[in-house]
Amino acid sequence: MPERTFEQLLASRVIIGDGAMGTMLYQSGAFLNACFDELSVSNPSLVKRIHRGYVDAGADFVETNTFGANEFKLARFGLADQVEKINSAAAALARESASDTAFVAGSIGPLGVELRDYSLISSEQASAAFRRQASALASAGVDLFILETFSNTDELLTAIRAVCEVARAPIIAQLTVSETHETIYGEHVSAAIPRITAEPGVTAVGLNCSVGPSNMLDTLDIVRKLTDKPLSVAPNAGLPRSVDNRTLYMCTPEYMAEYAKRFYELGARIIAGCCGTTPAHIKEIARAVRAIDKAGAAVSRPHAHFREHVTVSELLPPKPLAEKSSLGLKLAAGMKVSSIEISPPRGTDLRATIEKAKFCSSLGVDCINIPDGPRATSRLSALITAIRIQQEACVEPILHFCCRDRNLISMQSDMLGASSIGLANVLIITGDPPKLGENPDATGVFDIDAIGMTRITADLNRGLDISGNTFSPPTAITIGVGANPVAADIKRELARFEQKVAAGAEYAITQPVFDPEMLLDFLRQIEPFRIPVIAGIWPFTSYKNAEFMANEVPGVVVPPPILERMSKGRTKQESRAIGVELAREMMDAVAEHVAGFAVSAPFGNVRIALAAMGKLDPSEIGE
Repeated sequence: MPERTFEQLLASRVIIGDGAMGTMLYQSGAFLNACFDELSVSNPSLVKRIHRGYVDAGADFVETNTFGANEFKLARFGLADQVEKINSAAAALARESASDTAFVAGSIGPLGVELRDYSLISSEQASAAFRRQASALASAGVDLFILETFSNTDELLTAIRAVCEVARAPIIAQLTVSETHETIYGEHVSAAIPRITAEPGVTAVGLNCSVGPSNMLDTLDIVRKLTDKPLSVAPNAGLPRSVDNRTLYMCTPEYMAEYAKRFYELGARIIAGCCGTTPAHIKEIARAVRAIDKAGAAVSRPHAHFREHVTVSELLPPKPLAEKSSLGLKLAAGMKVSSIEISPPRGTDLRATIEKAKFCSSLGVDCINIPDGPRATSRLSALITAIRIQQEACVEPILHFCCRDRNLISMQSDMLGASSIGLANVLIITGDPPKLGENPDATGVFDIDAIGMTRITADLNRGLDISGNTFSPPTAITIGVGANPVAADIKRELARFEQKVAAGAEYAITQPVFDPEMLLDFLRQIEPFRIPVIAGIWPFTSYKNAEFMANEVPGVVVPPPILERMSKGRTKQESRAIGVELAREMMDAVAEHVAGFAVSAPFGNVRIALAAMGKLDPSEIGE
């Protein structure tokens, strides 16, 4: 058993649960008409192997294989007299698998028959059945109980009270609801959740099974406003489909992990999986959620340390934006900023990159954007590229700073190093997952995300490090962040943008945008917490390039009329001219609403970017 109690762990960080037991048993060859709960007795090695898979994947607790191990469900298999034997065996297997790493949660599901209000059995009979199962699990030493997949709120309340009669352990109580946020009996969560919350024995409330992650996110948004208890979620891996006579769940581990982060952002403190989730899903969920949870912990520790050991007088005020860099001066003065994005080379030769930067500077470009492992590809260090450009091209770089590839300690070290060498401008991004790039088996670190790193950098600008130590002189870094005006989940994007501003962001650069109205609408929505926004611009070079951006680059939306216009280019020169024309139209449409433009150099051709800016004639692009 872990050193801390379950409640202590829950109070300190997010908790990751395990995934499906039935799915894994079925995939391992168990027959659908078998009693899965009884396999804890007849095939203990199989059940133990599944538990161990979840522990190795990073689960903080594993559930006993006892979801249906009550006398009513077991009676269907002639096993009603083996409630104690099956539950005890299951708890022992879970404990052996969990070792000192994870907690053991006693799983209790519905009885499989209706309470008296819906006919068949009385509440007294139901209570006795729940007490019998809970007592067996408690005697076997489970650390907590998870009451899951209940559709009848009355039955769930009966189960909660029965558990409290025989055990003193935390209880996670979970309903299952439809996409309309109702149980199968038509009770809306807005009516059910307050009833569950009112039970004194309940530690956490939430949802499981039901539907896939997307619909559960919508329901969670309702539930979080109805209770002050910690929230628990465990969605299915999507809706099941029949493929070659096998029932399969189609949500990938990466998809589930993305929604797990959104559950966390809505306040979920216990995140697990239900039907269809496997150790692969839990591994990705744990990695993704703990990264952003650590971000909160990482930035809260310095603040807590600050309160206890650091007085305000010990911290220096951060430099004003206008005094940090030429970029900062222009942004603070409301002057338009021009920037061209040039990716580092794949090899070690920086001569061509530096010459491009010099050429851009000679035509009046303010800054050179240096991406950090764009689209999860491996290139020469963005930090080294930025240093060389600043030293040899005499133009300010904007160093993209990606959270994907470094741990927290390394990120602070690199940020301090960048400041000490004179790099003043950073754009902090979370980064694309490695699976989107050329090395899908690489490990994404993600100790913190862009919000957390923004807070840390803002503290460094005050002379406070992640451990709460003060230092002098502080860094003087202009803090930029990314923004996506066309995000699929715009509500989440707006919430994250507001958090970035609150964390200390001083300006933003958007993803490439191709629809003026979508950008302007985004700008209107962020007006209450507006910072200078630099619009990202991508001049297309061909119809193929436009198709690629539309279909294969995350976070980019290319309207059909743009694609249609790009399709009219018959030669390379025509296509480039159309791309430049479209970029100029976009810039003209939004110029008075943004702080400037960050124009990408497609395929490293800065002349195309300069033509889009109006600093070169399209005829000067060349080959």
